Amino acid sequence: MSNLNEGASGVFVIAVTPFQEDGSLDLASTDRMVDFYLEKGATGLTILGMMGEAPKLTAEEARTFVRRVLKRVDGRVPVVVGVSAPGLAPMGELSRSVMDEGASGVMVAPTPVLRTDDQIYAYYEMVVETLGRTPLVLQDFPLVTNVQISVPVILRIVEAFPTCVMLKHEDWPGLSKISALRAASDRGDARRISILVGNGGIFLPEELGRGADGAMTGFAFPEMMVDVWRSHAAGDTERARDLFDSYLPLARYEQQPGIGLAIRKHILAKRGAIASATVRKPGGRLSALDVAEVEQLMARQARRLSSIN
Repeated sequence: MSNLNEGASGVFVIAVTPFQEDGSLDLASTDRMVDFYLEKGATGLTILGMMGEAPKLTAEEARTFVRRVLKRVDGRVPVVVGVSAPGLAPMGELSRSVMDEGASGVMVAPTPVLRTDDQIYAYYEMVVETLGRTPLVLQDFPLVTNVQISVPVILRIVEAFPTCVMLKHEDWPGLSKISALRAASDRGDARRISILVGNGGIFLPEELGRGADGAMTGFAFPEMMVDVWRSHAAGDTERARDLFDSYLPLARYEQQPGIGLAIRKHILAKRGAIASATVRKPGGRLSALDVAEVEQLMARQARRLSSIN
């Protein structure tokens, strides 16, 4: 698979990391999960993301998981690997390892200690130096990192470092940020890079309307994001919104802090994508009432979708 570039578009699903009931890696489910995402139309995969429980993996587990995913994908779609780390040495080591295995690029979020614009820029300058020619996805997720990356800083990074080819946009509210970035490239004041959006896709129609190229996020029904993106790209924005609306109750429910990943894994297990909904400790767990609500939402969603099709 070729390296990631500024033209990337579509839906790069943030993959979960499947575990067995005892908390060990489930590599058989990893194969099933990859097949599931690709069957639902994913144009790329992103692994070891924040919802992929990357901090809970040992270094060897992370390499084993990446190797398994890349083997199963077999070059059919690009794979981005999250390599964010407290230090640059482990970041560089993991990046070199995954790129040697066939990854298309890596994603790096800012370390939480950054506060000023100059500190953020200097950090990514060191990141780019560490990664060398590896394509970089800049992850902008202030709700988790507590780092506010302004539009001028993003443009400064993009201008200075050609290997920065994509913004993983997950600011909230952040629609104006997408508009400002696209206005800058439309005027010729900045290099145009790919913008893929996060937050479970719950603002996807609006983000596409502002100029995003697709989504890089997780949702237990990835086909929603794929169909919305395809319909929007075809100019059928009303169908895109109708499809989005039919899934919104589930997307909203899955966005709950603390148990959102447990909800996603429960649904993926119900859909046969993974064998177990296990979230490695420490992690959220669903109560019997949570499970009942999820399954009621799934049943209602199926009825709504049938009315659209």
